[in-house]
Amino acid sequence: MKEYILRRSEFKLRYFDFIGEKTPILFIHGLGCAGSFDYVDVAFQEVLSDHRKIVIDLLGAGYSDKPKDFIYSVKAHAKYLNEFIEDIALKKVIVYGHSLGGAIAIELCARCKDRIERLILTEPNLDPSIKGQISWAIAQYKEDNYEKSIMTLIKYCEGGMNTMWAATLKNWLPKAVYQISRDAVLQREKSWRSMLYEFDIPKFFIFGENS
Repeated sequence: MKEYILRRSEFKLRYFDFIGEKTPILFIHGLGCAGSFDYVDVAFQEVLSDHRKIVIDLLGAGYSDKPKDFIYSVKAHAKYLNEFIEDIALKKVIVYGHSLGGAIAIELCARCKDRIERLILTEPNLDPSIKGQISWAIAQYKEDNYEKSIMTLIKYCEGGMNTMWAATLKNWLPKAVYQISRDAVLQREKSWRSMLYEFDIPKFFIFGENS
């Protein structure tokens, strides 16, 4: 893996950078996930073999640093990813985002539209989370016991409900899980859906057969 030190801090973002001649694809994972866990095999699909692939673990997740004094909002993630793109000198990039990573991808594109070749979203958060969504459920946890509640959720998933997600969720800083989930339920002056509709770049939306 490689390391990127965030501007004005000592926090390190860790990522894979797989070679390729065509436009780099930046993979942004979702809540409780990790690029290093979920997207390495995707990056090596034959159809993407000519592209450079950049697979990140968001701050607070996977192998990246987990600072306790960082504010884990969607906008905050998008801000340092914009700086990351600038600092590794990506003139053009394809941005891929899954779930809440899709919301981060939308905020990122709003910051650097001139660098975005296309945006690919898989089941992203476009509107405030509602009952039935995992981010909504986590957002209901109380401030004074959310860490205990997240541990209970992990044990529940390890019990057979979703063992693969539990494996990555346990490597998140609980504060990072809680704060981005709280952010996901907020009403915004301009929704991620509205932002997406306004982009004049090529956009692709992928959803599962049973979604």
